[in-house]
Amino acid sequence: MPELPEVEAARRALAEHSIGKKILKAIVADDSKVIDGVSPKDFEAALVGKTIVGVHRKGKNMWIQLDSPPFPSFQFGMAGAVYIKGVAVTKYKRSAVKDTDEWPSKYSKLFVELADGIEFSFTDKRRFAKVRLLDNPVSVPPISDLGPDALIEPMTEDELSNSLTKKNIGIKALLLDQSFISGIGNWMADEVLYQARIHPQQTASSLSKESCATLLKCINEVTEKALEVGADSSQFPDDWIFHSREKKPGKAFVDGKKIDFIKAGGRTTAYVPELQKLSGNQAVKETDKRSKRTTTGKGGGVEESGSENEPTEPKVAKGRKIGSASKSSKKKSNASVEDSDGDEGDDVSSKRKRGAKKPPTKSKPKGGKTGEAEQRQTRGKGAAAKRKHKEIDDNLSNSGANGIEGGEEDA
Repeated sequence: MPELPEVEAARRALAEHSIGKKILKAIVADDSKVIDGVSPKDFEAALVGKTIVGVHRKGKNMWIQLDSPPFPSFQFGMAGAVYIKGVAVTKYKRSAVKDTDEWPSKYSKLFVELADGIEFSFTDKRRFAKVRLLDNPVSVPPISDLGPDALIEPMTEDELSNSLTKKNIGIKALLLDQSFISGIGNWMADEVLYQARIHPQQTASSLSKESCATLLKCINEVTEKALEVGADSSQFPDDWIFHSREKKPGKAFVDGKKIDFIKAGGRTTAYVPELQKLSGNQAVKETDKRSKRTTTGKGGGVEESGSENEPTEPKVAKGRKIGSASKSSKKKSNASVEDSDGDEGDDVSSKRKRGAKKPPTKSKPKGGKTGEAEQRQTRGKGAAAKRKHKEIDDNLSNSGANGIEGGEEDA
């Protein structure tokens, strides 16, 4: 999304080439998603014959002041951009229109031709921008809802410090809040916090006065340096996190230090853990969380409860649990089946071989001699009982051999 430097660069270029000149022609796109609240025909009629007397910006919004209202206003959205024919204007990488494309671009939402032959266009490839016709842009949303502009209305150290003490949210989220300070977007917030060595999730109210002063200094420096090069990101200082913040996790570094990515303020956030650390109570809580994760990790010998004294469940080879002598033969049989390769067909077969009752899903055969069936069932139960006692004896013997007491499974 174009942020303060990109919008300000567009404003300066447009002001340099349009102020004092009359509008001869205007073409407004028939796109009600972008052209907000006015028909293309009415929009064009409101511009033609007017003279441009000023170009203004607040936050990420720009408007052109004419010799009489209404005035065209531009909310850049995610990919809004200004182009002037024959003039190099900084191209925001996600909204750039190729120089070889037709003019005006097929993405043009407002095209204007001036009396001296200068032509300019506002484009939006992704259609999230808003172009409006307003009598007084500063008196209505979105501009009326904006906080002080980071460039033209900078806060003092005391003003920023006092404001932050009342904000119990993460500092990155606060910087993105245009009602608090306008013009700062995602890349600027990441850069400012990196330069200030402040963790993006640090609660704003917990920042010291010294940190507040550093934060303000970095806001001003990042804004000024970006504008010194006309918001051309290829000319941003080499030690800025900006150049690596869109690389893949694990491959992003700045000054040899690893960049990590988290969510802060609802946005993907790049920061350097080695330099941007949480402080105060947040640091203590984070340490506790890491400690808990370490003690509950695999191979740590500690259960999820984190208690080193809590007994772990004994196991034997192949992951089979040591049974208790008090367990029923049915449960013992099931436990044995569950620890096998998990083939359900084999489970049923094993039960039948041990003389267990047929699964309830199978109906008993009709007919036959009831007496013989009962005798077979009795013999099957007797054989199963003998096997049960043998398994219990074997398990108790194995428990002793492994130094594990019977019944611990129930502990």
